[in-house]
Amino acid sequence: MSLTGTPFLYTLVVLCVVAVALPLALWSRVGGPRIVRGAARVLMVLFAQGTAVALVFTLVNNSNQLYDNWGDLLGTSDHVHEAADLGASGTGGIALEKLPRLRQTFKQAKGPGMRTEGGVLVTHLKGRVSGVHAEVNVWLPPQYHQPAYRNHRFPVVEVLPGYPGSSKAWYGTMDAPQQLAPLMRSGQIEPFIIVSPRTTLLPGKDTGCANIPGKVNADSWLSIDVPKMVRDNFRAQAAPDGWAVAGYSAGAHCAAKLAVAHPDRYRAAVSMSGYNDPAAVPQSLAGRSPALRAANNPYELLKDSRVPPRVALYLSGQPNDGYEAAMALRRIAKAPTTVNVVFVPTDAGGHTMALWKPQVVPAFRWLSEVMGDEQHRTGTAPGTTPLAPSTAGSRHAELANGTASPADAARRP
Repeated sequence: MSLTGTPFLYTLVVLCVVAVALPLALWSRVGGPRIVRGAARVLMVLFAQGTAVALVFTLVNNSNQLYDNWGDLLGTSDHVHEAADLGASGTGGIALEKLPRLRQTFKQAKGPGMRTEGGVLVTHLKGRVSGVHAEVNVWLPPQYHQPAYRNHRFPVVEVLPGYPGSSKAWYGTMDAPQQLAPLMRSGQIEPFIIVSPRTTLLPGKDTGCANIPGKVNADSWLSIDVPKMVRDNFRAQAAPDGWAVAGYSAGAHCAAKLAVAHPDRYRAAVSMSGYNDPAAVPQSLAGRSPALRAANNPYELLKDSRVPPRVALYLSGQPNDGYEAAMALRRIAKAPTTVNVVFVPTDAGGHTMALWKPQVVPAFRWLSEVMGDEQHRTGTAPGTTPLAPSTAGSRHAELANGTASPADAARRP
């Protein structure tokens, strides 16, 4: 029975009803010695508490899409087939342009939000460079199958969840297709392909999107294997100008790090409530040593880069939750690196999906301005209208005003 499936949820509801009914019906009828009666009543109480906790956990998990299956919850899922030392480039010396075209079989994905706005496709990818074997979800924009776009190549946004987090979260809890599809049809937002690969690759560990020989090559999985598969199977634009990466929480850290580390693979990144130092998450494998921390810290990467990367960063956060890290990146960024920091007030909510979901549209408007082709920006692409300003329709709680008080500007990297 699936952890996130309706049958499991309904089973828990029934068990909770039974757990309440049992004491009411049997409490005074339990017979036998006192110790037997006491044990029976304790078991009824424990059964009621256990089912209640299980139901609440399931509702929270389904709402936030933290654990996708029993393996993720119990820490038994391992998606790393091998983890060779791939070197600084993450390629292991493989000539990527010479790798043969990889044809994948896709099927309709299941789960909340996976059938809205055309539906989400899913495939199981065996990463030829990273050694990771895991699912990748792909959502195609409304224009993808329109005759006017039959020769058009679309920009791509790779979206990453937090930790723990499901690869389905951007389609389900975040409602990205449902929010963005109408705006894509009207030409207000660029028609992006949205790709969500699995990021929980090892049981009970946050990979920090890092390459760690002998452990995991998460960086190469996300920045090499997944993009190549998408380009091989869909009309996707080439890197770096046609590719961006976005995430929230731990996924936000990964998004900023991947873009800064690989300006040859990504043009832009969106980071919501992210952080710079991977050691901020105790479970992060990238925070286990000073060398790994530095190699996977976007602040250190920007500070030490001899040639500033040509990437654009959109960083949103609240005080003590992403804002300080964003300001640190903005202070050290040099052209052609650009950093747009959005201050989100504390009354907009805490570190939850309720905070990040309303930021999807403003973030994709920004991506459209940064990555949209000239035809689309001028409204001459077939069937489109000019892009609206990036703040159109946004509310104060979503975007604030992108400014900060001097007191809030005291930052740590």
